[in-house]
Amino acid sequence: MENTFTNRIEGLRKALAEWECDAFASVAAPDNQYLTGFTGSTSGVIVSADAAAFLCDSRYTEQAQQQVKAFRVSEVPGNLITRLGERLAGMNLSTVAYDPNGWTVAQLAAMQKAFPGSLKPADGIVARLRIIKSPDEIDALRAASELKEAALADVLQEIREGVAEAEVAARIEYEFKARGASGASFDTIVLFGSRTSMPHGSPGKTRLKHGDTVLIDLGCRHCGYCSDLTRTYAYGTIPGAWFEAVYETVFEAQSAAIQAVRPGARCRDVDAVARDLIQFRGYGAHFGHGLGHGVGIEIHEGPRLNAESELVLEPGMVVTVEPGVYLPGKGGVRIEDMVVVTEKGGEVLTRTPKALKVLNA
Repeated sequence: MENTFTNRIEGLRKALAEWECDAFASVAAPDNQYLTGFTGSTSGVIVSADAAAFLCDSRYTEQAQQQVKAFRVSEVPGNLITRLGERLAGMNLSTVAYDPNGWTVAQLAAMQKAFPGSLKPADGIVARLRIIKSPDEIDALRAASELKEAALADVLQEIREGVAEAEVAARIEYEFKARGASGASFDTIVLFGSRTSMPHGSPGKTRLKHGDTVLIDLGCRHCGYCSDLTRTYAYGTIPGAWFEAVYETVFEAQSAAIQAVRPGARCRDVDAVARDLIQFRGYGAHFGHGLGHGVGIEIHEGPRLNAESELVLEPGMVVTVEPGVYLPGKGGVRIEDMVVVTEKGGEVLTRTPKALKVLNA
């Protein structure tokens, strides 16, 4: 395990040379977790050619001593950003890289006040390292996926007419923690009936009725990594011919897109496989979001499967494939799986069935 983090440090040092910087500084929790193993919310990291320093306050010292690998842990008092800047100043560095996505304007101002050198924005400098998952990371993603699927399977057995969307969402998130997850990787989405036409609608007081569409988008954080899954069901009976037609379209679009996931494929081309089929079936105007996104320490990472991405898929990338069709006033269908890019193609991590299912039939 120590070697894993040593290798990540060396990868970052190579990137620093390309950016022509003396060191890298970070206060972004996801990047810091990737580099050090620390899962707490507040920390500072410095990586230079000959140093790897981890800074935290007294709330996290014991946790850091247990989790942090390949870095020297220091407990610092007062303002963490100020202490980080002072540490950099004491290292006689000229140019320090930072990822602008992980800093606020106020944090940068505090850093610049404490550090007299140059701060150079290096967009995605660690994110580019994180985009290819190691076998250990894929195992963690697989474990997170299996946990959330087990939770969903049990909760589906309990769903009954009259239950509210928010109640089902809360039940799912309870099951996550009861099974050992640290929590949900995003706010669980549970929608009934015509409300399923909202791709990211919030669960509310709407109660389940016979003939409703049921859309559930869920994921948990386990072993420091996220999972993501969406399934759409009917409750009691099929809502109508429109639902069957939309479900078949989304199912076929997702299946075709998964087949297109392979090394060397452009992300935008994989997106087009699903989008073109949905367009051909007459629903193009009702599929407004990208086909998918990377999953890892964060629920949304690179690469992005959308119409604008020129990125090429490589082995070790993990993406979601989640086409959807949403008809205002009627309802929507989304089907989502996590897929690992392998040397031969795409391996679907999720095992929850996708064939059209009627709950409590």
